Amino acid sequence: MSSSHPTAPDHRAEVGASLLLPAAVLAAVVPTLTALHQPPSATLLNQCVAVALWGGLVAVLAPRQWPRATVPLITALALVAAAALASWGWGTLPHSLAAQAVGLLAGAALMVVAGADAARGPRRTEAFAALAWGLVASGVLSSAVALVQVFAPGWTDGDWIAHSGLAGRAVGNLRQPNHLCSLLLWALVAAVALHELKRLPRAALAALVPLLVFAVELSASRTGAVGLLLLLLWGVLDRRLSRPARWWLIATPLLYVLAWGAMAWWGDLTQQALGAGARVAAEGGLGGGGASPNARSNIWRNALALIAANPWTGVGFGEFNFAWSLTAFANRPTAFFDHTHNLPLQLMVELGLPLALLVMALLAVALWQAGRRAWRARGETATLARAGWVLVLMTGLHSLVEYPLWYAYFLLPAALAWGLVLGLPVETAAEGAVPAPAAAAETASRAQPLAAGRVAGLLMAAAGALAVLDYQRVVVIYAPPEGSGSLATRIARGQLSPLFAHHADYAAATNPTPPASTALGLARATHSLLDTRLMIAWTRHLAANGHTDEARWVAQRLRDFRNADADEFFAACDPGGAGGVQCQPPQAVHDWRRLATLPWQQAAPAGAAIQPGSASSARQ
Repeated sequence: MSSSHPTAPDHRAEVGASLLLPAAVLAAVVPTLTALHQPPSATLLNQCVAVALWGGLVAVLAPRQWPRATVPLITALALVAAAALASWGWGTLPHSLAAQAVGLLAGAALMVVAGADAARGPRRTEAFAALAWGLVASGVLSSAVALVQVFAPGWTDGDWIAHSGLAGRAVGNLRQPNHLCSLLLWALVAAVALHELKRLPRAALAALVPLLVFAVELSASRTGAVGLLLLLLWGVLDRRLSRPARWWLIATPLLYVLAWGAMAWWGDLTQQALGAGARVAAEGGLGGGGASPNARSNIWRNALALIAANPWTGVGFGEFNFAWSLTAFANRPTAFFDHTHNLPLQLMVELGLPLALLVMALLAVALWQAGRRAWRARGETATLARAGWVLVLMTGLHSLVEYPLWYAYFLLPAALAWGLVLGLPVETAAEGAVPAPAAAAETASRAQPLAAGRVAGLLMAAAGALAVLDYQRVVVIYAPPEGSGSLATRIARGQLSPLFAHHADYAAATNPTPPASTALGLARATHSLLDTRLMIAWTRHLAANGHTDEARWVAQRLRDFRNADADEFFAACDPGGAGGVQCQPPQAVHDWRRLATLPWQQAAPAGAAIQPGSASSARQ
């Protein structure tokens, strides 16, 4: 260390020692355990809080350099962000959806840099241990929530512990079984890593592993069950792990089977179907889910058809739901999907094959780089490297059947873990040692100012806090306090939101509002998520503006969903009914791209977008 800089390293170490652990624990726990929510989104507050708190962790880490090993990963993120901007600038994606995507991708890139920079210095173990403690805390508390949701559902109040909408199954405070399982699997990886780092006693590991696996069973998530097999493989293949850690990892599938048996026995005593058994009972058997029209395989077939029809440029970032909903498919799913539930397919259908393959190649290179470092690392560094790599692999596995990376509380910690592994030197010669090139890089980085990295983290934290405030513009539409003004006024204000205008647009499209507000709402809300109410309103708007055959096409696509909420709309087509445009087959095929560019400025008369009884108030 140069004597000309005696205080900067010590100051940074002091800040890290006092704030690193609490910052990481807060960032991992608060977003994933917050049950309180505001309409219209059940998890929007969780995501805003995640951005704010993970940004706070970046400010604590105060990255000073951009390690070269992160270039492929950050390039992939930048290309996806550019696609989002192009879909807005040259396509029809609303600005609020593009801004959200670009903001989250920028935050992920910052997390990668922060992790990689921390990995190149002597605080690498402390940085990873702080992340691991946060993940363990999140997993343990989520397990407690799971136990309440299954065994004491009367205790759930919706504010501290979320209600489970799936009888006999745990969903965590994020209200999705797959999300709960991702937290639990991450916690299992983190607990093993902390034990290997001699920061978690063997007795504590012996208590945590069965608890977390039991909570996985309570969720009945098939993704979670498959994730346990990845842990088994880690235990079998990584001979550098201690014997207790290896045996606990190898035992996780067996513990899951035992938990299933225990819950089946308890279910017989209580005459209830609980945990994984509740899912089997609901689906009529172990293979029942495959026969559902909403099975993953069905939406994947539709996605492949869209890729074949749009191979070069795709349908545009964020436009899968719009293109898929307005394309005719035989025996289509009945749910309104806004994702393909498979990351490679999502990239291919939205970005087109050339760009998607480039992005996936860059991600593969980054994953290979991380794996290479994890394999070659030695001593204490090997523990954090391999655990970090397994965390990333677990996220990738989940991304093959879901879309966790679209949620800030998964994207940001995954990016941090990936950065921590990528930032490690290619080979660590001995436990705790930093090879000469890495030591030189660390010395050079200490000569650079702290300000840039710390300011970037603080700006990210501020962006998360400001997003919460911006969200209130649309919350007041759906949950208006006293004196908040008329519905039309609240909607008009919400349509000015930089990040959440599409929620206000939905209310404008499906409630009586001034013609200009209705037209703007339909022009933008249709690119967020087309559902029954929105497609009914759009059909009526098209018919009122002379686009009769286009209205027939939209109505026919709605009929394809076979959604019970549309029964009243189509009741007019029954014998003796009033009839209407929704009862007439379209005379031509209407491409979704043309429908996206119809002249929305031809506003319908006031109230034409909704008829009595066709949709409910925005308060709901």
